[in-house]
Amino acid sequence: MSQVGRQIPVVAAALLLSGTAMAQVKPSTADKTIQTIRNSAGFKAATANLDREYDRIVEETIRLTEIPAPPFKETAKAQAYMAMLKAAGLSDVEMDAEGNVMGLRRGTGPVGAPLVVMAAHLDTVFPEETNVKVRREGTKLFAPGVGDDTHSLAVVLAYVRALDVAKVKTRRDILFVGNVGEEGPGDLRGIRFLFTKGEYKDRIAAFFSMDGTSPVLVTSGAVGSRRYRVTFKGPGGHSYGAFGLVNPMAAMGATVVEMNRIVTPTTPKTTYMTSVVGGGTSVNSIPYSIWLEVDMRSPGKDELAKLDGQFLQIVAGAVDQENAARSTRAGKISADVKLIGDRPTGSTRDDAEIVLMTAAAVRAARFQPLLNAGSTDSNIPISLGIPAVTVGSGAAGGGRAHALDEWIDLSKPETLKGMTVGLAALLAMAGKP
Repeated sequence: MSQVGRQIPVVAAALLLSGTAMAQVKPSTADKTIQTIRNSAGFKAATANLDREYDRIVEETIRLTEIPAPPFKETAKAQAYMAMLKAAGLSDVEMDAEGNVMGLRRGTGPVGAPLVVMAAHLDTVFPEETNVKVRREGTKLFAPGVGDDTHSLAVVLAYVRALDVAKVKTRRDILFVGNVGEEGPGDLRGIRFLFTKGEYKDRIAAFFSMDGTSPVLVTSGAVGSRRYRVTFKGPGGHSYGAFGLVNPMAAMGATVVEMNRIVTPTTPKTTYMTSVVGGGTSVNSIPYSIWLEVDMRSPGKDELAKLDGQFLQIVAGAVDQENAARSTRAGKISADVKLIGDRPTGSTRDDAEIVLMTAAAVRAARFQPLLNAGSTDSNIPISLGIPAVTVGSGAAGGGRAHALDEWIDLSKPETLKGMTVGLAALLAMAGKP
């Protein structure tokens, strides 16, 4: 999960406008709808159940966090979560071909009608051997992946049970999903599959991703990204005997230096990072192969495309420069450019129903909503014109996501208050019978 917060009004034009609004409603109408939901006997009974089950939510957060789930190795966690979805009483619980697990909560509408999705991702950024044992200090939980995104998985389960205990009925079906592949090399593969190949792909009318912990963020903008691994290759040779031959490391180094001279716009915020390198043979050898990974991001499609083009030109120029600078008698330098990540840009309109209802749900919980742009599972539906936002799980606090000392604060009063945001927004979009 990657998010960039911006303090802008609930209805604004600061984000790029793309996609279609599910409905046009006024902020005042959204506030009234959310307040009606919160005042209903069903919502009060559901939140009371969240209160009663609070210790269980914490325990499930710990249990799921302690199952390693790096990208492409989420199976153990997915199987555990699928069993929990079944135990929560959902129907049609299954694992799809990509590894997502899901279950359906039927509404009162016709079978096969448009539905609402609420998803949280199973994977974390950490390698399989990472120690994910949770350390508890008072109301705080410390462990890699505990807030991004395991607590969200537990909260989604709690919503399912709370709605059933409260006998809350919705007009639309709700599909609850634990998806794979949100982080890093996963490149949103789980949600990409859900929307392009999954059995529900033609039925999704609105999408919520629950990612991170903040109850105030309404992530309606999609920060797109382009990621590459570039492998520079050459003839190699002995550091002394073959001295003077072209060196792929020199081409790689020139690429890094030149890329870091690029000046990018601050609005929309556009970034790049030369982040990972590897290769070489030995300290006394000219390398025959060395590789570099880079990350480029922007919520602006044109800005991202421009940066992408600049990077590719830099790579080609660095190769030409090295081939001209040293001997190519044993062979030339080449660059194998491989795209390893491609996340689309866009935004759900600020006046779309899902944005207004979610912002109203934040206000109703006595927080100030903050519209923002981020790189989350919502990128996929947003790019397809399907209304989508990413919300937090509602923890009282948290920090150090993607770090070994990641933590969340599950102080009960504030966390319960934060959890009502996603629940109210979900019910607003699922509709009354």
